Amino acid sequence: MENKTILMSSSLETFAKLRIRATGFAYSHLAKPFYFMRDPEETHNSLIRAGAHLDNRIGKALTSLAFNYQNNALEQTLLGIRFRNPVGLSAGFDKNGEALGVMEDVGFGFAEVGSITANACTGNPGVRLKRLPEMSSLWVHLGLNNIGADAIHERLKGKELAIPIGVSTAKTNCEETTKPSVGLKDYLYTVRKFRDAADYFDLNISCPNAYGGKDFADPVLFGKLAGEVDSLGLRQPVFVKLSPDLSSSNVDELIAISDEHNISGFICTNLTEKHGLGPGGLSGKALEPAANKLLSYAYKRAAGSRKGYTFVGVGGIFSAEDAYKKIKLGASLVELITGMIYKGPGVIGEINYGLVRLLERDGFSKISEATGTGYR
Repeated sequence: MENKTILMSSSLETFAKLRIRATGFAYSHLAKPFYFMRDPEETHNSLIRAGAHLDNRIGKALTSLAFNYQNNALEQTLLGIRFRNPVGLSAGFDKNGEALGVMEDVGFGFAEVGSITANACTGNPGVRLKRLPEMSSLWVHLGLNNIGADAIHERLKGKELAIPIGVSTAKTNCEETTKPSVGLKDYLYTVRKFRDAADYFDLNISCPNAYGGKDFADPVLFGKLAGEVDSLGLRQPVFVKLSPDLSSSNVDELIAISDEHNISGFICTNLTEKHGLGPGGLSGKALEPAANKLLSYAYKRAAGSRKGYTFVGVGGIFSAEDAYKKIKLGASLVELITGMIYKGPGVIGEINYGLVRLLERDGFSKISEATGTGYR
């Protein structure tokens, strides 16, 4: 009986491997050439609409059959939340929560919606999304476009999902919120609104594309924000999304302030502005070195804290090896968008499948055992 079970498991893994290769080939040779001939933002919006249309019994079943790969070795419980695998959808893809229902079927272990602001915002004018294939990156200048907290909350209210959902909160992209008291109220409105719908919160203090810049990355303003969030008495964990362009001293200050508040972890990182291409930020491979450097620094710096923090690694994940590197640098979870755009939705299953192989190679039985082992 045991041999039969092992044989069946082996057959399923072989099928998964073949399916992953087939979906990757189809995207690279059929879908991607078509998508990359079209305007990036129009393509993005059409894919979100397609995802929303797939959020039904048949659509979800077909999506899962095509892409979904799970393995018990990838499961972990962090901050009281069960994650079936460590690969999540980063904030910025499904800003309005339109396609979250199908993200579990693509194979993600969790997903973030937003960033969401208190008021609806159309974002920045002009061209605001470009592909940079030679760099395996995206130039992003969207400017926190979303339909606002009330409308998104109404969409998500009562929606049951099989994966945890994080709500990324930011302040509305307008001149008024550059006044600290107004910006603070903007953040808090969204957090209050979603306290019945979020599994965790992400305080986005690092968007490079908003009016007035990253003002709440200032330690004094961040301290005020963290204190006000404390006063809400949230049941959910709260993460802080950091910029890869922060100085070491700024990271030190933010962690020290977090030590005094109910901050559970850090998301490393947002887009980088250090690229010489004018306004906007870069994602993908152009971001990866800076993102990994900050993750490594913050993880080691936080090791001396009186609190234990959970880290999420973001930036430049195109393969299982990329994700595993962040895990060994201290990330318990990882997130991506750009890798999926360049390699297709099948990359989620490919990464999860590859992570299991890497764990086996290194003698780990669970993904949690690999976190932070890059320093041993």
